[in-house]
Order: sequence, then C-alpha cells, then structure tokens
Amino acid sequence: MIKGLGIDLCAIERMEKLLQSDAFLNRYFATEEARYIRGQGAMAAASLAGCFAAKEAFVKALGEGFREIPLSDIVILHSDKGAPHYAVMGVAKEALAERGAESSHLSITHEGEIAAAVCVLEG
Repeated sequence: MIKGLGIDLCAIERMEKLLQSDAFLNRYFATEEARYIRGQGAMAAASLAGCFAAKEAFVKALGEGFREIPLSDIVILHSDKGAPHYAVMGVAKEALAERGAESSHLSITHEGEIAAAVCVLEG
C-alpha cells in the first residue's frame, strides 16, 4: 500500500552557485553523498540538484514539515549501476516508522536546467 508520495524540482543553475563553497554540502549532505556529487565532474551541479530534490521529495512524501525533518537525516546513495536509493536515520527514520512505511522508492532525472525527483513510500 502506498503510504506517501512526494515530488520536487530543483534549478541546476542554483546548485552551480552553491557548489562554489563546501558550506551547503557540509550542512545537508553526508560525506559519501558529497564525494559522489563532486565525482560527477561537469555533471556535479545536476547531480547536486537531483539529490537535493530527492531529499525534499522524501520529506513531502512523509507529509511532515521541513522544520521537523533535518535534510541531513536523509541520505541519497547509488547502486553500482547508478540507481538512487534512500538511507534514512534519526528523525527521518522515526517519521518513516510512524507513517507505517516499510520501503521507499526514488527516481531522479534532469533535463536542461531542471532536476526532478519522485519518492514513493510503501507499507
């Protein structure tokens, strides 16, 4: 049964500016996420935008406010083939359990100047 659905868009150009400093990455992203994003070379801003949109889509799927769920509790990982998936901890993990969700699904895409992410929570 679907327990939540969230979608978010993020402007890639906005992320290009934020990549100039480590402050944004350090605040919202785990070390492994930052390493993945920086490793994308010319696609780093698109990758950052996609991962940021994925975090926001997850919070929207939970139906919680952004003040209640720290984005740093939501980690975007990638399989060996590049498929993104969530790892959650702390408050985000508690909110997931309270919602009765047992699994999450994530899709990220980018085209032109926009990245998009969709999150589906199942329970």
